[in-house]
Amino acid sequence: MAKTVVVRLDGEWCMVVLPAYMKLDLDRLRIESGAKTAEIATEHEIAARFPDCELGAMPPFGNLYGMKVFVQWQMVDEHAIAFNAGTHHEVIRMAYADYE
Repeated sequence: MAKTVVVRLDGEWCMVVLPAYMKLDLDRLRIESGAKTAEIATEHEIAARFPDCELGAMPPFGNLYGMKVFVQWQMVDEHAIAFNAGTHHEVIRMAYADYE
């Protein structure tokens, strides 16, 4: 199961997709992305930015929201990826190659 974390890198909204059991290392993301600043979006900001989704259930399709997407490398090695489909009751499962 994957989770989507919404962040701002140098003020630009981005998504980070990682296995649900992992915690986001914000400093490492900042360094790896070359950003000067990295912040996790607040719940209020997320609710405003994703009005069509339940809080914490955003699908990892940055293209739908005009956002870059960073994927944790462990996800790339998986045959399939599963993630919330905008609600906490619906899940999409697809081949990782199709997601990519």
